[in-house]
Amino acid sequence: MTLIQEVLFELETDYFGHPYYVSGHALFTALARRLDDDAGRSLCVSNGVFLPGEYGRIVGTGSSFYTTGLEPVETYDDLFRFRDAAQRWLLDSRPRDAHNTLDLQSHGDRLTFSPTCRFGKPAENQYSKRSVTWHVHCYIHGEGDGVVPLSESVLDGLRVGGARNHGLGEVRLTDSQTIELESLDYSRVRNWDEDRFHIELLSPYVLRSQHPGAGDQSVPWWWDCPHELRRRRERLVVGDDVFDVDTVDHGQRVMFAGDDPVSTAVNGVRRVGTHSKFGFGEFRVRPAGDDRVTWSDEGSSAHRTRSRRSEEAEL
Repeated sequence: MTLIQEVLFELETDYFGHPYYVSGHALFTALARRLDDDAGRSLCVSNGVFLPGEYGRIVGTGSSFYTTGLEPVETYDDLFRFRDAAQRWLLDSRPRDAHNTLDLQSHGDRLTFSPTCRFGKPAENQYSKRSVTWHVHCYIHGEGDGVVPLSESVLDGLRVGGARNHGLGEVRLTDSQTIELESLDYSRVRNWDEDRFHIELLSPYVLRSQHPGAGDQSVPWWWDCPHELRRRRERLVVGDDVFDVDTVDHGQRVMFAGDDPVSTAVNGVRRVGTHSKFGFGEFRVRPAGDDRVTWSDEGSSAHRTRSRRSEEAEL
């Protein structure tokens, strides 16, 4: 049995770091400081994806929600509701692109991301302004039993990113829930008629790392790569030491060449490869031909425009 803890934080102060995610290593370090040595060594944390605290809807489900709390997770697809930086559940009937853009603040020589974005509204509205607060979504699990669920006292009030000693990067626990991976519904993966699947990389996959004890590795044999994969150099900061990490960049898709898509799907949530406990190596298994780009407002004019452009591009 694999138990994972889904966690949602609210950003309380300006954040100095990556614009669309908090690295798994930053979250791991903040959490490990609050745990005993054994639990800290067993801890595994995904990257934390930024999402706006906003109203949205998932296409085809009829369900709507506010991202100020977590929704029940019943299927494999539910795990990835907030793991796409495009946040396509945002409504096209609202300024979705603006709502999914972090606001910049200046702190001397540092450019940070504001925890709240404020928008003006037409004069005829009752209120002239509205605000959207940013949240951070991540998954936590342990390499052994008894690590999760982490308590509220451990999760609340973390600081992540740079300039933490100046008060930046503080997050407040909003919601959390535990999920048993093996009990989820994997029917979309298990019962796909064509038996062809894509691997969608949700975080970089490590090939080489300068960190002591980290071995080099090649692209997994069960990846069928139709083209040369885009590479990316990351950095892992441990105390005063900085280690270069060469990776296959996230956001790419390859064909699945293995024979057990369900087990592979479970492994993708737990992540694979070097530094997987720090958020590297996360992926999703999708049926080939699955529409990766789904929009919340199927009937909106913006959606129809996108659909028409896609059809024209295929001609």
